[in-house]
Amino acid sequence: MADLTAARETLQRVFGHSDFRGLQSDVISEVLDGRDVMAVLPTGGGKSFCYQIPAILRPGVGLVVSPLIALMQDQVAALRTAGVAAARLDSTIQSDARRDTLDAAREGQLDLLYVSPEGLFAHGFLDFLEQCPIALIAIDEAHCVSQWGHDFRPDYRALGQLAERFARVPRMAVTATADLKTQADIRTQLRLEHARAFIDSFDRPNLILNAERKGAKNQDRIFDLVRARRGKSGIIYAATRDNVEKTAANLQALNIPALAYHAGLDANLRADRQHKFQEEDDVVMVATIAFGMGVDKPNVRYVIHADSPKSIEAYWQEVGRGGRDGETAEGFCIYSASDLRRSIMFANQSNATEQVKAVQIKKARQLFAYLDGLICRRAGVRRYFGEENAEPCGVCDICTDPPTSIDATELASKAISAVMRLDQRVGRGRVVNHLLGRTGDGLDEQYASRSTFGIGADQGEPVWRNVIEHLLFEGVLSEGDDQRPTLAIGDEDAVRAIFRKERSVRMREAAKPTRRSKEERRGAREAKGAAKAGFDGADAKLFEALKSWRRETAHANAVPPYVIFHDATLADMVRAKPADLIALARISGIGEAKLKKYGAEVLAVLIAGI
Repeated sequence: MADLTAARETLQRVFGHSDFRGLQSDVISEVLDGRDVMAVLPTGGGKSFCYQIPAILRPGVGLVVSPLIALMQDQVAALRTAGVAAARLDSTIQSDARRDTLDAAREGQLDLLYVSPEGLFAHGFLDFLEQCPIALIAIDEAHCVSQWGHDFRPDYRALGQLAERFARVPRMAVTATADLKTQADIRTQLRLEHARAFIDSFDRPNLILNAERKGAKNQDRIFDLVRARRGKSGIIYAATRDNVEKTAANLQALNIPALAYHAGLDANLRADRQHKFQEEDDVVMVATIAFGMGVDKPNVRYVIHADSPKSIEAYWQEVGRGGRDGETAEGFCIYSASDLRRSIMFANQSNATEQVKAVQIKKARQLFAYLDGLICRRAGVRRYFGEENAEPCGVCDICTDPPTSIDATELASKAISAVMRLDQRVGRGRVVNHLLGRTGDGLDEQYASRSTFGIGADQGEPVWRNVIEHLLFEGVLSEGDDQRPTLAIGDEDAVRAIFRKERSVRMREAAKPTRRSKEERRGAREAKGAAKAGFDGADAKLFEALKSWRRETAHANAVPPYVIFHDATLADMVRAKPADLIALARISGIGEAKLKKYGAEVLAVLIAGI
């Protein structure tokens, strides 16, 4: 095992952290010894240090393959600010700058070089790399290589050939979200079958998770959540461009600084809006999933899914963009059976093989069963990723306000029977009316003589809608993907088991607490968090003065504020109130380069504010 003394010294000197966290030291030791690695570490768990530090220490340049220009831009900017010789090659780089970067790589003057998979396989580039001293090859966001993953990129499949072209160079696959099937596929595709795997816990203790079914006024619910968090930075994910634009416009009308982001916008406009989101502390980004992977903003305080994501992996990566600084962040997912139908429709319309489509549909159903389930949010995710003995978190909506469950086996049997007696040719509304014994047009009258007509009259309409949605989430029923979706039998084996009483159906009872009581509980949690981490009086003014200095400095250097210092580092400055550079250097997050560049200015702000 490699001696990590030099690695820890580099961590302290360059990045200003006293020691490694989690499995970082194990991964780094393996790479320093020249061996291949697969690392699955949680979002915010410092994955980048696992290849950045070995690249700095090993002779040659560390080659990092990354899927997004924005992701490369952020990482290179942060590294350069920390005094690391880093560069990137992408379509935005001018020819002169590209030539200088290639020369520096060939001459061993770079510590890290970031490229996209498309750029890596551009004509002649691999031949050029064989002329360079290569310290290591890191495949970032490695789940993109797997067709079983949630963000498959076909260009990643070719990365396996690096094993032959650079047989003596240690290779790393790094990701935050990969279930067991995806992990196995990463190993196979990247030819890392014999690499040691380091799989950390998927837990994110600072995330408070909530999920609820969509109501009649879903937009109003979104607005309530955002207004209650005015002044905080957040991300709202919506499924369609139209919904993104509509939500952002409505928030702007409420004087909330909201921006819209989706693939249909001009690239320069997207870049400007992403820059503004990173620069300012209170901006809300309303976006499709086109936004996020390249954003490393640490102080996102909440993530709202106005429409459901497509899998638990996607959900965990997207909600994990909140609270990367380790402070408390909230996640809200608002879901419906229509969201599930959309996910299944997209899977069926894709160009994937039938086997892959089946896996995608299964993952969608697993997500909705999780969202509508009865177990702790964080524990449910951890179990999905293969963690055993995951304990309840104690802070999610399930833990703080456990839903009442009921035995709905008999109700399920009646609903399924009604779908069958209606010849699997009508939608949810007509099935509910049939169960209640209601008739409207001729089609309802046609089926009024069936044995299931009116068998649910002892229950209210909301109950039957709840039952049908639950059966859709469980896959027992399915719903067509046309403009007037019809209900049909989904899992025939499950239906038979329910009819025979071999399978029970438990579902949530209709929620009894009012929205006000939920908000009161949320407010109590917020107050507790603010008392723990916040400042008041002179310290609050000093903290704001430091943030103001950071904002101006970031603007002058054309980088996001967190590239200068994270909020946590500023907060430590306020608490410690260092009077000289020696004391300032002891604060976590201040390396040698930043101390030299910003130390005097920071001390001036601190002295003026004390």
